[in-house]
Amino acid sequence: MHRLIPALLLLLCACAAPAPRIDGFRDGGPIYSNAVLDLSTITGNWAQVAAFSAATTNCRPGGAEFTSGPSGLSVTARLCLNGSDISYRGPVAITGPGRLTPTARATRPLDREWWVLWADVDLRTLVIGTPDGSFGFILNRGGPLPPDRLAAARDILDWNGYDVARLTSFR
Repeated sequence: MHRLIPALLLLLCACAAPAPRIDGFRDGGPIYSNAVLDLSTITGNWAQVAAFSAATTNCRPGGAEFTSGPSGLSVTARLCLNGSDISYRGPVAITGPGRLTPTARATRPLDREWWVLWADVDLRTLVIGTPDGSFGFILNRGGPLPPDRLAAARDILDWNGYDVARLTSFR
C-alpha cells in the first residue's frame, strides 16, 4: 500500500493543468524595483511614451493617473501593451519597495505586481515592469520625453533583462 501512494501522487500531478505560459519581454534574470521611491509621490497624470510589443502595434499610447485618497493609492490607466489597449481603474496596494499591485479585478497582464524600476530625480519619468516580463512601459509627465531620459529609461530596462529591441516609442 505504501508503494501505491507515490504512484497515485505522480498520476495526480500528471493530470494537473500546466501553468499558463506568459510570453515575456525579459530574459528572467534578476530584476530590481526602486526601493527608495516614496510611491505617494507619483500622484498625478502620466502619459505613456513607450511599451514593449512583439509586433507592430496599432493602439494609441495611453496613460495613467495615480490618485491618493483616504483608502490609499488608486490608478486609472489605459495602456497600449503588446499591441492591445488594456485598462484598469481601481485601488493599488503598495506590496513592497517600489511595488504596486491592483487590488480590484484587473485584466491580464495588469493583474500582477507592477514594479517601478526607475524614476528620474524630479519624478518626470517612470519605468514600470514585471518580474515575469509580461509587460514593461515608460510613463512621462510635464511635456515630451527628452532623449537623455529616454536613453536612461532604456538602459534601466536593458539592465533589468528586458529586450529593448522590442520597445516601441510613441513619439
